[in-house]
Amino acid sequence: MCERLGIQDEVQFIPARAGGYSEPFFVLNALRIIRCIDEDRCKEVAFWEPRHGEPELVGAYRDVRGLRIDPTKVGDANIFRPWGWPVALIVSERVKVAIEGEGITGTTFIEV
Repeated sequence: MCERLGIQDEVQFIPARAGGYSEPFFVLNALRIIRCIDEDRCKEVAFWEPRHGEPELVGAYRDVRGLRIDPTKVGDANIFRPWGWPVALIVSERVKVAIEGEGITGTTFIEV
């Protein structure tokens, strides 16, 4: 699927084992990180502050709720993580459609 979509340079697949299963599993690693969070449009954005006791994190995102991205900063990326909030994996509509068409499970899509 990645080759067909031309996104093979945007992802890495890491082999993994799942207990009790003989078939192969892979962890997808998005290789691109893009500074694209639209803080004004997110429902809530919180930052680490000195009072939290984690000096190396001060100024970084502590929480992002209702994530929204600025599509003008994404360019032609099809799969990536937003800078500063690596818990989110962002995919383009065409990747979403391909994932659904292949019957790949374990994903939930939310428009951002």
